[in-house]
Amino acid sequence: MSYDFTNNWFENCGLNNFETVVFPSRPTKILEIGCFEGASSCHLIERLGYQDSFELHCIDTWEGGIEHQKGGNAESNMLNVEMRFDHNIKIAQTNIGKEVAIHKHKMLSDEGLVGLLSMGKKNYFDFIYIDGSHQAYDVIVDAVLSFKLLKIGGIIGFDDYNWSEHQIPNRNLLRCPKIAIDSFVNLYFNKVVSLSCPLYQYYIKKILD
Repeated sequence: MSYDFTNNWFENCGLNNFETVVFPSRPTKILEIGCFEGASSCHLIERLGYQDSFELHCIDTWEGGIEHQKGGNAESNMLNVEMRFDHNIKIAQTNIGKEVAIHKHKMLSDEGLVGLLSMGKKNYFDFIYIDGSHQAYDVIVDAVLSFKLLKIGGIIGFDDYNWSEHQIPNRNLLRCPKIAIDSFVNLYFNKVVSLSCPLYQYYIKKILD
């Protein structure tokens, strides 16, 4: 059996940053917001799943964002995406020869993040990868709640920093992640440091609660 991915988004935009920014610290407690077919999830499992304390939480509705809702077969397409995610996660565990702690939270990100906080996961995660809704008001909520879940010294990675639904000059800033990421970094300027990475993604390290 082999992986079933229909795109190479993670390979093109996130893989190198994971290798250079995230993996040197060997995180064991990891949270992903927005998982799609599981490309980043599988890479995390293959590179870090050998650790006995490895734990991966995946939050996604598998209903797609606004950009996936165009067309009459959006629901069935996203069902196929979720099936590929489940398939790919199994392949990743087969590849490393062991089952790892995978927690699949099929829900909206704000509900999932609040749920993790209510379970006592404050200051718990080493690495949080935010790649869910691209709408600014969703991204800022994901960022603020993720900060509470992140331990000091942990890293948050934001995907799609420069993503936009429409080309200039027709794009709506509130339907882009960038304004929310910039607002979060500015508001938390004394609690985080920005890490070097290409501008399509943005990574920060938490230095204060």
